[in-house]
Amino acid sequence: MKVILAKPRGFCAGVVRAIEIVERALDKYGPPVYVRHEIVHNKWVVDALKARGARFVEDLSEVPPNAITIFSAHGVSKAVENEAKARGLRVINATCPLVSKVHAQGRHYVRQGRTVVLIGHAGHPEVEGTLGQIPGPVMLVQTEADVEALDLPADTPIAYVTQTTLSVDDTRGIIAALYRRFTDVIGPGTEDICYATQNRQTALLELTKLADVIFVVGARNSSNSNRLCEIGAEAGKPTHLIANGGEIRPEWLENVEVVGITAGASAPEIMVKDVIDTLRRLAPVEVATLPGAEENIRFRVPFELLDVAGADKISKDGDLGHSTHSETVGW
Repeated sequence: MKVILAKPRGFCAGVVRAIEIVERALDKYGPPVYVRHEIVHNKWVVDALKARGARFVEDLSEVPPNAITIFSAHGVSKAVENEAKARGLRVINATCPLVSKVHAQGRHYVRQGRTVVLIGHAGHPEVEGTLGQIPGPVMLVQTEADVEALDLPADTPIAYVTQTTLSVDDTRGIIAALYRRFTDVIGPGTEDICYATQNRQTALLELTKLADVIFVVGARNSSNSNRLCEIGAEAGKPTHLIANGGEIRPEWLENVEVVGITAGASAPEIMVKDVIDTLRRLAPVEVATLPGAEENIRFRVPFELLDVAGADKISKDGDLGHSTHSETVGW
């Protein structure tokens, strides 16, 4: 059996930063530290941080007074920020800088007097946070039909922003629908789309040209992992979302010669290795990696954690490999 790995795959810079923030906070302040929502959507990562003393909560009411409180990579609303401030919680913000950039863009458009349209998935933590960060009318759309159904005059000044786990390809049709529906539309350029989302989707499309079956390593509640699975299926290849090798069904491999593997942006490389090890127990395996985009961005952690040594434990155990970034960006 031949196994072909997509490149890039797995951890993005925002996920690396979020995990590193929790690790460094544990090293600096000691356990427990409290994290609102899963720091990233991956059970292995969450369980590893729990073992070190991180406690994950869905509501700030579960956090004791004065406790170290970390906001997840998905971002939170202004209401959550204000609640934390009112309760005197010691907050460290692990929101992905690209998500924060979307918040800033939305606020900028509101100041221009525009109605903001957010392209995203209802109920996703990032979308909930973004809706709560933009002070003004924000309309959430998920499909082109949602755009047509907006109860707004055609000459309404519109600005759109997007959930970061959607790519240029994911949003192209909806953006086109906005331009058809309204006469005054602006939005961010393609350079503002999350690099990691686009890169992983492009790499997967290359993988579909070679593989008989594709495994996407990621969590069921991971938006970008689910989208990778959809793209593989849309390309006509059997594509399965799995958390680890233990979820592989033998029937998926019948008459298969080439297996393609990728991983969502919150999936550690150790889970990819687990999938390969499972395949090796079933048949001899030859592993190759497709050429792909090099990612060399690293987002700086908050200033208060820069002096902490001995962090990156999960990064080492998870073997970031190709996802270790060299260029530091202070966004």
